[in-house]
Amino acid sequence: MDSLALICTVALLGGGLYWFVCILGPAEVKGKRAVDLSGGSISAEKVQDNYNQYWSFFRRPKEIEKTENVPDFVDTFYNLVTDIYEWGWGQSFHFSPSIPGKSDRESTRLHEEMAVDLIKVSPNQKILDVGCGVGGPMRAIAAHSRAKVVGITINEYQVNRAKMHNKKAGLDSLCDVVCGNFLEMPFEDNSFDGAYSIEATCHAPKLEEVYAEVYRVLKPGALYVSYEWVTTERFNGEDEEQVEVIQGIERGDALPGLRSYKDIAETAKKVGFEVVKEKDLAMPPAKPWWTRLKMGRIAYWRNHIVVTVLAALGIAPKGTVAVHEMLVKTADYLSRGGDSGIFSPMYMILCRKPHVTSHEPSS
Repeated sequence: MDSLALICTVALLGGGLYWFVCILGPAEVKGKRAVDLSGGSISAEKVQDNYNQYWSFFRRPKEIEKTENVPDFVDTFYNLVTDIYEWGWGQSFHFSPSIPGKSDRESTRLHEEMAVDLIKVSPNQKILDVGCGVGGPMRAIAAHSRAKVVGITINEYQVNRAKMHNKKAGLDSLCDVVCGNFLEMPFEDNSFDGAYSIEATCHAPKLEEVYAEVYRVLKPGALYVSYEWVTTERFNGEDEEQVEVIQGIERGDALPGLRSYKDIAETAKKVGFEVVKEKDLAMPPAKPWWTRLKMGRIAYWRNHIVVTVLAALGIAPKGTVAVHEMLVKTADYLSRGGDSGIFSPMYMILCRKPHVTSHEPSS
């Protein structure tokens, strides 16, 4: 009887672990599995060291502001978090307003499709995804518009993941990805029919530099839309609690510093763009974008248990637990930023490169 009870207990624990890891684990059917979590391009034995290196940037804040240091800073971050993002969130590394009657995945897809609808491209035209991650938005946009999408990301591991996903989705004829710095893009002048960035340019130390590069590679008359991470008019830099929230978001998301919503249009104009429209897509009547973060708190802690167990067993790299804990804390800061209305991850700006350039973008 004791043996039978032991066998049943072991079977129950084993089945529960399998359910935790393999059934509940992936955010998407085709997403990452918990047992495959890695440090991206970082070897397993160096994940902890690279996590420590990431935090060292924040002990020297002035270093983050230097343009030459940003690629390494952001590349390290995405090596550490890409697998966890895919496993726990999905292939689209961004937020979207909640839509009544729609799933999180459907809301995300509609948010992405809106971006390409705004830039008014036609099938087979070539458009640029500035900071494409593993290509979730790229695939949704290519499938919706039938435009040819070229994505750029600083992280080589994300390039490989995106190309794999593109092929699996049957969209590799429409989607391509290159590894590069969006502050110095390897594309010719006037070569794209449109461009978009979805919560990506927040990683630039100076927004002007990435906007100038997008301006350079767009054809005259082409449109560019960006969803920007910003502090809103409700943010008070003298309020210690609000400052703590914003700094928590910056530390947990590899941001040199969040910008005010007031700076976005001025920066676009400075490099030569005509501003067609700007709007905070998080404002009512939009439903809260942070609802998914709050609803996912149980899942976060469930995932944290899974990561802890896998790291203890040597399946996940040492350091993965610390990375996941950082992301759980960051989710709380993001929720607080959304709840208080001091932060928005989707301040939308739509710009046009003039048909006739009236002046050179400032350097």
